[in-house]
Amino acid sequence: MKHRDFRGIRMSASGEVSNHPSAVELATGKVHAAQALHYRPYWWDALPERPSHSQKPVPRHCDVAIIGSGFTGLSAALTLLKNGRQVVVFERDRAGYGASTRNGGQVGSGNQKFRVKKLIALRGRKKAEEMLREGTRMLDYIAELIADEKIDCYFRRCGRFRAAIRPEHYEAMAADMQDLKEIAGVESFMVPKSEQSSEIGSDMFFGGSVLPNDASLHPGLYHAGLLERIQGAGGSILDHTPVTAITAANGGFNVRTGAGECFAKNVIIATNGYTDGLVPELGRRIVSIGSAAIATDELPEALFNRLLPNNRVYGNTNRVFYYFRGAPDARRILWGGRIGRLASDKSPVAYRHLARDMLSVFPDLKDVRVTHGWDGLIGYTFDEIPHLGRAASGVHYAVGYCGTGVSRATYFGNKIALQVLGKPEGQTAFDDLAFPAFPAHPIAKRAVPTVETWYRFRDATNI
Repeated sequence: MKHRDFRGIRMSASGEVSNHPSAVELATGKVHAAQALHYRPYWWDALPERPSHSQKPVPRHCDVAIIGSGFTGLSAALTLLKNGRQVVVFERDRAGYGASTRNGGQVGSGNQKFRVKKLIALRGRKKAEEMLREGTRMLDYIAELIADEKIDCYFRRCGRFRAAIRPEHYEAMAADMQDLKEIAGVESFMVPKSEQSSEIGSDMFFGGSVLPNDASLHPGLYHAGLLERIQGAGGSILDHTPVTAITAANGGFNVRTGAGECFAKNVIIATNGYTDGLVPELGRRIVSIGSAAIATDELPEALFNRLLPNNRVYGNTNRVFYYFRGAPDARRILWGGRIGRLASDKSPVAYRHLARDMLSVFPDLKDVRVTHGWDGLIGYTFDEIPHLGRAASGVHYAVGYCGTGVSRATYFGNKIALQVLGKPEGQTAFDDLAFPAFPAHPIAKRAVPTVETWYRFRDATNI
């Protein structure tokens, strides 16, 4: 039994005193002044303290300068180092500060962004098949990389359960899963509502699909493992060293920072949702969308197992969807979705909608405390497809994962590095795709909250 005194302080499942709000208190906005969340990613709790690399001098020369220290940048750096290149990774904050250590740790092929028939209508059958099959290779690549590099990050082929919000969604999903198998060989199976208790302890949905080859990992530990491998191979990581300008010079590029200038033969932009005006032609092609997540305190074993019987990763069919999973290292539930509006990310109000969504699916969690709340930025493209290649300015880039970046970023980082090296293995099905800019980009950025509100309304009213 939980006990609470007049200050709102609770006893945790382990018997420790906690001043975190319960899920129902967070959902209803009845958070006492003495209660608070840890406003940082849950994943950071498992990371060892490491020294900042901001005191390292900026080298005068390198073969490849990489802007951004997330999964894309580190994957590219690792490939380049293995091919004997001198690499410097520039990061304006602490290495891994962005979405690579803030995401939900769900690992998929990215093949659920479009229904198969829509992708065929947009790109033609041949190109759609190439893109979908490459999506499955992305998932296999990250599994092989983690195994080869012996990165201990709880990687597990747990499978994904995607829940149907409405009965018609279930039928459409079943047809799409069949199309996905026929065109790309992706295995899946459907779970009707009458059997969904075998997959999820909730009556809210109308069945769903399972993609058994999708996976999960601990993104903080995965990033830390990549970082260790790069440092062990002689790569240089310069965090707290923002790049202020990149200019073509002498067959390469001068990369300017506040701490000095480096001449690089090649440059890779790997900033995804944190892309700004450093390379204007890329900045016009990415809109950053906020995403947020919360983590519960540890649950009793029986409750955890009833809610998540197979401990998969989970999502749904809403336009503004939420996603959730169990933590890999504790019986906690991590719940993510779009960022809260009109509230600071250091305020419980910013995470109220996530608690509401969680309780709509799992009302039994109402008295469970919520311990962490954090946010990050997703990089979206106008055509909702990731892009890699070489910009008109000569810099290489890999960006725009549209919310499915764990496997895509890792794979694209490797591929763009191989393209820099001029190796034919760097070829992808995405190389010849036009990379459209957002019309009226500043307006598109400001319109994101309005479009999201409209989508939420349509989800609620089935328009």
